[in-house]
Amino acid sequence: MTTEPTLAPSETTLTASGIARLANVGRAAVSNWRRRYADFPTPVGGTPASPSFDAGEVEHWLRRHGRLHQAGTDEWAWRHIESYQPAAQISDALGIAGALLLVRADQAPTPDAGLPTPRQLITRLRALDPDLATMVDPLLPKHWTAQLSTLLGTVDQLGAEQDPESAFEYLHNRYVSSAHSMSGLAGTPDTVAEVMLALAGPGNVTFDFTSGTGSLLRMAADQALTRDTATRCYAQEINPQYALITMLRLWLLHLRVRRSVPDAAPPVVHVGDSLLADALPDLRADVVVANFPFGVHEWGHDKLAYDPRWTYGLPPRTEPELAWVQHALAHLAPGGTAVVLMPPAAASRPAGRRVRAELIRRGALRAVVALPAGLMPPTGIGLHVWVLTQPDPHQPPAGDLLVVDTTAAPDQPLTDTVATAWSAYRSPAYAELPGVHRTVPAIDVLDDQVDLTPQRHLPHTGDLAADPAQVIARLSEFDQLLDQLRRGLPAVRQTPDTPLRDAPQADVADLIRSGSISVHRATARSRSTGATTATAAVLTATDILSGSPATGTTTRTADDEPGPEVRPGDILVPIIGRRINARVATPEQVGAELGPGTQLIRVDTTRFDPWFIAGTISRTDNLRIAGRAASTGNGAMRIDVRRLSIPVVALEQQHAYGQAFRQLVEFRATLERASAAGATLAREISDALTSGTLGLTS
Repeated sequence: MTTEPTLAPSETTLTASGIARLANVGRAAVSNWRRRYADFPTPVGGTPASPSFDAGEVEHWLRRHGRLHQAGTDEWAWRHIESYQPAAQISDALGIAGALLLVRADQAPTPDAGLPTPRQLITRLRALDPDLATMVDPLLPKHWTAQLSTLLGTVDQLGAEQDPESAFEYLHNRYVSSAHSMSGLAGTPDTVAEVMLALAGPGNVTFDFTSGTGSLLRMAADQALTRDTATRCYAQEINPQYALITMLRLWLLHLRVRRSVPDAAPPVVHVGDSLLADALPDLRADVVVANFPFGVHEWGHDKLAYDPRWTYGLPPRTEPELAWVQHALAHLAPGGTAVVLMPPAAASRPAGRRVRAELIRRGALRAVVALPAGLMPPTGIGLHVWVLTQPDPHQPPAGDLLVVDTTAAPDQPLTDTVATAWSAYRSPAYAELPGVHRTVPAIDVLDDQVDLTPQRHLPHTGDLAADPAQVIARLSEFDQLLDQLRRGLPAVRQTPDTPLRDAPQADVADLIRSGSISVHRATARSRSTGATTATAAVLTATDILSGSPATGTTTRTADDEPGPEVRPGDILVPIIGRRINARVATPEQVGAELGPGTQLIRVDTTRFDPWFIAGTISRTDNLRIAGRAASTGNGAMRIDVRRLSIPVVALEQQHAYGQAFRQLVEFRATLERASAAGATLAREISDALTSGTLGLTS
């Protein structure tokens, strides 16, 4: 279903950003419309740099020109929340929307029921959970504002079209992926949450002491429901806005749980600092999960110096993560499991080695799992997952630590890799998977460093000794590559006179004006957020240098023009480089669009040989003429081929030189392959000799 946008009564004027949201385009498109269309509404206020327009006139103009974006109710609901003013209260607006959806989910559907008043909303929430009503009450005005009426009306419609729980999950997911949530602190991505819960296993009580917006707890409760059971969720969160969202998400799911498990206990959520003001000191949970903030050095080290939670040692001021770990263990029931996300540095920092050693020595830390980078902020770092259990004082401590490197099994689903390793570890007959997971005796870890980094204890699969038969086979392949190299250079001789020595020169700029040569670059894409109308393969600078097919992609909207398309015989040149590298397009590159940082030269093939032109403009000295310092700061130059000149010789002679230039390009490519293959072969032979899988010939 689609719905027309409804402007709130307070929105009598719109800025360029507001118009862009209505049309689902970038602000640049609005600027273009003002220049191109004489009938575009004139500003009614603002400043020349930031004008404002009459909202009604703008809506009529967009509708008349077919620019009014047709979005679904879900999209409009999110837009009303995203554009809520003041912007600092967007999280509160989401909380109010969730409260409305919750009371709608708890009552029988009533056709054409109007919005409840703020007091009616609080009364219905209080009947569900007094604590929840207490969290929502301070956010509500005495009467709905025009802005909130529009927002809640659209959210109410969304809840009717879908169901209230799904509607709020959609709005939550948009929120945590937006800039408003400080993403990474708000929600835990589903992929990471699935891994953590696969390690934690089921439990009757689940606790998250830094819940964010409740992603881990909600998934744990949802998984329990699929097993026709229920887990009671407890949470504590320092951010009151996140705590409210957690409570709403858990309550919306709890209403569904009660239909299958009528006596299921409701969720409990507290606001506060878990370390300095533990709201649940007596709670002992079967499962403890947490994605806590990293590197917060003002965590209360001085105030908590004698805290009874530090049974494994006082965490140093610079090791707040080890304080969180011990907090998790303090809330763990006997036989329970705690699973926490950790920065990789926490496995090896010198300051924390005594606490790490005690966790290992007493059998509290059972597994360390290295995750791939890019799963969640900070995206450049592969986080670790620590699995902990409450040691039984009547039993000897577990002796081995499971280490898992998920980056060594990229072709297997992440959760499967971790769950398989954990299940094998807990079975009587554990079998390691070389390079992926193994158990490490505690005595091997308890050295001067107590480094728990999985890769330290696991040789990477690529570093294991290669199959001796494959090494021998690659020796033969390398010989063939060297033979190809020896025959790859063109035949040359020393001569006092060549056609290129005294040939006249023609400026490329003059040839462009005459029409016999043209230079093209990638077209700029608009910043429109409109619907994608086409997706195309684009050539990158790396593709040009390697001769590979296009590896990049680009998307176009209705406002974008297609970029230049590569044709047979086109000469491709990266715009930035330390030298000029011109290549004639390969058959696999023909048909692709030019990507950013690339340019092409198109010649009249009745007058010019493309390989001849590519070879002559790639001359080393030409960089001095065509290159200008780029802004990259690494010594690279910006290449302007229009500043060059080319020798004028007969087409037959161009063909002969062009063939030689082509051979040289192929020779360089073969030389690079031989260099890489030789380095790999040397390493493999060295490893094989060291490991004893290969021997020396007599």
